[in-house]
Amino acid sequence: MSESYFQDFMPDNVCFGCGTENPDGLHIKSYWEGDEGVCIWHSQPKYHGWEKVINGGILATLIDCHCMGTALAAAYRAEGRPMGSEPVYRYATGTITVRYLKPTPNDCPITLRARVVETKGRKTTLACDVIVNGEITTQADVIAIRVLEGTPSKNGPFK
Repeated sequence: MSESYFQDFMPDNVCFGCGTENPDGLHIKSYWEGDEGVCIWHSQPKYHGWEKVINGGILATLIDCHCMGTALAAAYRAEGRPMGSEPVYRYATGTITVRYLKPTPNDCPITLRARVVETKGRKTTLACDVIVNGEITTQADVIAIRVLEGTPSKNGPFK
């Protein structure tokens, strides 16, 4: 496992899924394992859809935020730069297609594994699997768009 996470390089991030600055958020943590971005997340009963099954919207949020972090990390990696070096990048979701294959248990660790399928300019296409107890419960195709690049500013995220 990595000593740092992709989200550690997103200052002032208040996103519900990945924001370190959101006290009520999900606080996902993503890291590299080979060529895959990996996130292991532990849920809570308040995120149930049905009893002992995670809510589909929460699961989609986990996928979304994990894939944006993976796209971000992949951009730095492709340029041979350390995370957080300038210009600083930020990604937003262009599209997300989620296929719920079977109910995802909410009472054990949820593993997300994302891989970059293609990068063209500002657009990164990713595939993500959600795995619980060795079984893929959900798959997603995600398009991440680099929407910001620049240097951090005291008056806003970028100048």
